[in-house]
Amino acid sequence: MSTTLFRTIQPNHFTLLTTALLRTRTKTSRHISVRCQTSTTTQQPRTSAPKNHGSNKLDEILKDYEAVIGIETHVQLSTSTKAFCSCPNSYGSHPNTSICPVCMGLPGALPVLSSKVVDFGVRLGLALNCSLSLKSKFDRKQYFYPDLPKGYQISQFDVPIASGGYVDVDIPLEFGGGHRRFGITRVHMEEDAGKLLHSDAGDYSQAMIVDLNRAGVPLLEIVSEPDMRSGVEAAEYGSEMQRIVRYLGVSNGNMQEGSLRCDVNISIRPIGQAEFGTKVEIKNLNAFSAMSRAIDYEITRQALLYNQGQADKIVTETRLWDEGAQKTVTMRKKEGLADYRYFPEPDLPEVILTQEYVDSIRASLPELPEAKRRRYEAMGLGIQDVLFLANDVSVAEYFDEVIGKGADVKSAANWLMSDIAAYLKNEELSISDVKLTPHELAELIAAIKDETISGKIGKQILFELLAKGGTVQGMIKEKDLITDPVEIEKVIMKVISESPKQLEQYRSGKTKLQGFFAGQVMKMSKGKANPALLNKILLEKLNAKE
Repeated sequence: MSTTLFRTIQPNHFTLLTTALLRTRTKTSRHISVRCQTSTTTQQPRTSAPKNHGSNKLDEILKDYEAVIGIETHVQLSTSTKAFCSCPNSYGSHPNTSICPVCMGLPGALPVLSSKVVDFGVRLGLALNCSLSLKSKFDRKQYFYPDLPKGYQISQFDVPIASGGYVDVDIPLEFGGGHRRFGITRVHMEEDAGKLLHSDAGDYSQAMIVDLNRAGVPLLEIVSEPDMRSGVEAAEYGSEMQRIVRYLGVSNGNMQEGSLRCDVNISIRPIGQAEFGTKVEIKNLNAFSAMSRAIDYEITRQALLYNQGQADKIVTETRLWDEGAQKTVTMRKKEGLADYRYFPEPDLPEVILTQEYVDSIRASLPELPEAKRRRYEAMGLGIQDVLFLANDVSVAEYFDEVIGKGADVKSAANWLMSDIAAYLKNEELSISDVKLTPHELAELIAAIKDETISGKIGKQILFELLAKGGTVQGMIKEKDLITDPVEIEKVIMKVISESPKQLEQYRSGKTKLQGFFAGQVMKMSKGKANPALLNKILLEKLNAKE
């Protein structure tokens, strides 16, 4: 197990109910929360190019340049307490009610590392195929802003917990399809800063409240290699990060809460040039589709400046994505490493891992999205089915339980992707909320396959089970289905007697008309006739000699 100094003190109940009010002339926060939408299949990017350039001319300019894109993803961890103190890690609390001297940065307060943060860091590092550092350390990243009470952030600089990994991504067919592998530079542990809340009440209409509830909340930052070349690839990479942290259980990945934040670094260079161009960072990306559009816009902006001989106007800076105007705008000059004045954190010991501890974590990892997609493909499912099923860990687990009960793989996938997915969307539910169990879905699929019930009755039973629960056999009894051969024969003879022309055509060789007769019987019986008995008796009557 890890031999670093872990928390041994009990949670304290020290609460400081103070609210810092900082007067300012602007309501623009220097540190913008960057959130990513839960959708994993991105919408078609809407490239918003600078005006006054014909599309054909623009295409000619863009084909001469290559984009180089990397992403920094901040994952807020689902731990019960903060990273270096015993304050609760809870979203949505009243401002400044989950704070203590440690996360407030008061003099003399010392941090104590939570072992759960190390555990999650190892899990994520292994999931991203990284090499782990058996001995890593913390550093102080120094900058000054109201939401950072200590004047520095506890992070990791030159010896992160994991480095040198990769992630595999499948591009949806609507964006060209294919398989991509993107490198992971590093994964490191750090703490979050507080946040600024704008106040519009009373005498403080031009003030911001500093809420330190988020200060000290544990983060894992994932830094990618600059391997992406388009907005679509970047958006799919972000979606895969979200899937992985949810599969691992290290984060809920809820973008609305800021549990996953993505900063995009982008530059362009002439095709064939090895040297990177000037890097620009983009923030304020509140959806994966917005990320794709922002990148495409920035590629266009930089390409036009290159083409006009104004490459010197591309500077190292942080830009914000303006969703309303569909363009990026300058936020501030980008800090460099020297500006942060990193040095080792003197109040925390090294984090030392044993190989036995690492191996135990590796053995506990669940099947990850990439492995699940390849397994589903091997079952014979198409890539669109595979991407849908593996996208949500709860849906994937449900599907695995259904086929584990013996259900046909393709039928189970079809039910989940069509009728069940439509029901969940209309009712605004998740798969975990429905009352239809995997066992009963498997029973329903089997009942349709062996023609105990028709597909039409099967759908009726499905929606009743989704809403009310129950069993398939119970529902079949409630439906009062016709299983008496004598009753079914009466209906068949009535249909045949009313369709002499079709009967003559069938007996003349047009055997496909069997479907017509079956359909009429089901219509007359209001779908209650047992399909297997119906077809057996129908064939006997249609082929009977007069």
